[in-house]
Amino acid sequence: MSSPTELKRTLSPLMVWGLGVGYVISGNYFGWNLGLEKGGTLGMAIALFFIIILYITFTFSYTELACAIPKSGGAFDYAKRALGNDLGFIAGMAQNIEFIFAPPAIAFAIGAYFNIFFPNIPVVIIAIVAYVIFFSLNVAGVKVAAVFELGVTTLAVAAVFLFCGITFQHFEFAHLKLNALPFGWSGAFAAVPFAIWFFLGIEGVANLAEEAINPKRTIMLGFGSAIITLVVLCLLTFTGSIGIAGWEAIVFKPDGTTSDSPLPLAMAHILGNNNWQYKILITFGLFGLVASFHGLMLAAGRSTMEFGRVNYAPAFLGKIHPRFQTPSNALFVNMLMGILALLTGKTGEIITISVFGALTLYIISMLSLLKLRQKEPELYRPFVVPLYPIFPVVALVIASCSFIAMAFYNRALALIYFLLLGLSFVIFKFVKKFNS
Repeated sequence: MSSPTELKRTLSPLMVWGLGVGYVISGNYFGWNLGLEKGGTLGMAIALFFIIILYITFTFSYTELACAIPKSGGAFDYAKRALGNDLGFIAGMAQNIEFIFAPPAIAFAIGAYFNIFFPNIPVVIIAIVAYVIFFSLNVAGVKVAAVFELGVTTLAVAAVFLFCGITFQHFEFAHLKLNALPFGWSGAFAAVPFAIWFFLGIEGVANLAEEAINPKRTIMLGFGSAIITLVVLCLLTFTGSIGIAGWEAIVFKPDGTTSDSPLPLAMAHILGNNNWQYKILITFGLFGLVASFHGLMLAAGRSTMEFGRVNYAPAFLGKIHPRFQTPSNALFVNMLMGILALLTGKTGEIITISVFGALTLYIISMLSLLKLRQKEPELYRPFVVPLYPIFPVVALVIASCSFIAMAFYNRALALIYFLLLGLSFVIFKFVKKFNS
């Protein structure tokens, strides 16, 4: 019988692909178009160019770490081993912030999509119900959760191809040039967090390493195929949406207010909002949101559990459910914090704080990879990043520049993020000293 401290190994490469794409697929359906408001088509395209390079180089580099150290703590475990307890804590806390703050933004979008069909039910109530449902599904077991995730992810990917199949029939290259750089080159820097939103969360695949069958092979295949899928979907969504009538048509509603749901705006522009194809897209778009919401909750549970398991957080967070062998305590606490963030109603701000956490994770992870190559050259690495050290260094440089640009354009949110990180670090040092 498995020990209650162990997670059950049930994930195949196909399931990992489903989870990896599922974590991120909602980025195609909402939020990214707000970067067009900051930079226009060209500004957003420039941001996307560098962010795609970031994620390709980062993903291959991170896969080396995930295969060499297959533990559910992800970046926390890599940084702790390479750089010591303090930077390990910061990497783990940044990972927790990313995975805990991204789901509330997605939950709000789920509520907004459902509100189209049920306008009498408040968006926040639908979002809270979604939290409770998917908390229960995650507690039930990782295989159940992964099979569900694979199903909804497949439908969400199919919907993006359906969307592109319709929109590319009306595509005009001239629409990409309309007011393409409204705020000058600086708009590309302001668009960075929304370009990242296309890919945010892909690194959560590494947190499943302890639950993968033959983790080294499974993570390598699942991670690699997921990033290729996501780059293709990103490029199709971006060009297909803007090519219909220009970027402003998928940012501003008819009443002039902004919308963070570009695909319904694009489809309505072509077909109207009573067409059956429009309604199918709305329904399938909901699957995309559910896939990311559910997948990120799953990854967050593993990340928080690892903190509790090594006493960097209250020990009860590291406990495994005796029947389902899932991190039920960590999932429950994460749900409570997510609902509190949800109640603020600040979707854009929540996304930005989550992105700060992600970029911190990327920076420290790449430093960990470089350090481990020096510190432990004999470490068995089933997958080795190509073109070392070019890939991790490129990822490190782009992530660092992106963090600086985001902090410059979001100074108040950067301050909040640093306060969260700093306060948690002070508590960590105090508790560690008290227990020593």
